[in-house]
This record gives sequence, C-alpha cells and structure tokens, in this order.
Amino acid sequence: MKLILIRHGETPWNEKKLIQGGRQDIELSPAGIRRVGKLASYLKNEKLSIIITSPMKRAVATAKAIASLHGLPLEIDDRLKEIDVADLEGRSLDDLNATFTRFLMQWQKDREAADLPHGEKLQELQNRAWMVIQTLLEAHHEETVVLVSHYFVIMAIVLRALDLPLETMVKFKLAPCGISVLSFADHGARLLSFNNTCY
Repeated sequence: MKLILIRHGETPWNEKKLIQGGRQDIELSPAGIRRVGKLASYLKNEKLSIIITSPMKRAVATAKAIASLHGLPLEIDDRLKEIDVADLEGRSLDDLNATFTRFLMQWQKDREAADLPHGEKLQELQNRAWMVIQTLLEAHHEETVVLVSHYFVIMAIVLRALDLPLETMVKFKLAPCGISVLSFADHGARLLSFNNTCY
C-alpha cells in the first residue's frame, strides 16, 4: 500500500501561532484554502482508491478539495482527530518555554511537571491512529490511499511505521499541507518522502 499522509491546510490559529488540538473545530484561512487548491492540483494524477480524513473542519475541507478531482467520496474517521491538548487549546505557542512537541514530551515523562491536565498522551494518540492504518492495510493492500489529518497524528503514524520511538518526534517538523508518503510491503514500511511542499 502507498499511503499519502497530508496535514490539513492553514487556519487562522496556525497563522497566529495558537495551540490547536482536537477540541476547537477551526476552519481553513483564506491562505489555507488557496494552498489546499494547489495541493489538490498536485495530486490530481495520482490513482487513488480511498480518501480518509479526520472529522475536523480543517481536515475535511482539505480532503474535499482532493476528492473533488478524483470523484471519490470521503471516509471520515474520528480516530484521526488531533491530540487533545486540554487547557492548552488556544494558548499562544510563545507562552511555552520550548517547542510544543518538546513540551508534550516532557508531559509524557512527568504529568506533574507539565501543565496539561486531562490531556491525551501521545501514546494514546498513536494507538488509535495506528488502528486506522491496520484497517487500511487489510482492505487496500495494493492500492494508494490518501489520509488527511493533523500534525501529531501524522507524526505518530510515521514514527510507528518506521519503528522509531515517539521521543524522536522533536527531530521533525511538518508544515500545513505537507505531504509525506509511506510505502508498505512485505518487508515493512519505508518513508518515500516527508513534508513535501514543492507544489
């Protein structure tokens, strides 16, 4: 299976550098809509079997733009929602003393040391997202699949596919509308490209 992983387009919260998790359903910004259009055109010659997306508006709008050029319906899966960041939702990234990824890593190690009450662990996120991948591998073994989701969902899938620990997430960065491609075969998964924004 060829798995094309796409992070949703930009939102006003992305532009303002606000923490955007799985609670607030933010729509794409005008700049995000324009970039999504370019992304969809870039993928128009791909022979796709299925487009599956997070239920959040920013992901659905991105997926719809792609689907419109392929005549495919969308499959929506709640397990592809962004990580629940609880009380940090909507706060400025500038409020943190580190990147948000590093902040989450610290929270994984010591919930008392990081202020994220009632939030979701990255391992929990990875487990629910990987269940989607397992289903896709069974149903679309020889096909090309597009999955539209969010920063931490996509990173968790990539790391799980490559057998890398979640801690290595701090070494990566994924832009809005970034395209990453995994190939799954009998020998396992290979990363063919990461965070492609050449379009």
